[in-house]
Amino acid sequence: MVEERKDADRDLIGAWTKRCYFAGRAVMDSVLRPYDLGSVQWYVLYQLTTVGPTMQRDLARLLTIERATMTGIVATLVRKGLVEQEPDRIDQRQKLLRITATGAKLWGELPDLSFIRSAAFDGIDDADIAAALRVLQTATERLEKLLQKGTAS
Repeated sequence: MVEERKDADRDLIGAWTKRCYFAGRAVMDSVLRPYDLGSVQWYVLYQLTTVGPTMQRDLARLLTIERATMTGIVATLVRKGLVEQEPDRIDQRQKLLRITATGAKLWGELPDLSFIRSAAFDGIDDADIAAALRVLQTATERLEKLLQKGTAS
């Protein structure tokens, strides 16, 4: 009975992690909708605003999204005039992304989204958050290692 409960709790960790992520993303998307932006587009603008010009491939890795998905997102941002793409000086196939003046202006008009984190985590004990973080980091590292060596039976 105790073992069954442990297994059920472990199965629920993934489900609740996914629900939390999607709930946060839904709130983010609803706040950004009046600005004609989605959450991933916001992350691209965030990176280009706070870090500076970034290689498109690096951004795809950072955001853990497929290259083709990133291509579509960047094409949309370029079409909106928010981001510009230029070929890398060394490898012309690679693209360097930078925010445009229009993109920087829009960024300055966007609301502060830190309220989402506050709504989710304020009032939760720091030790509980640290424990959740450790569990998720460990589980993620284990699964990534499993993937790297090939999913064994």
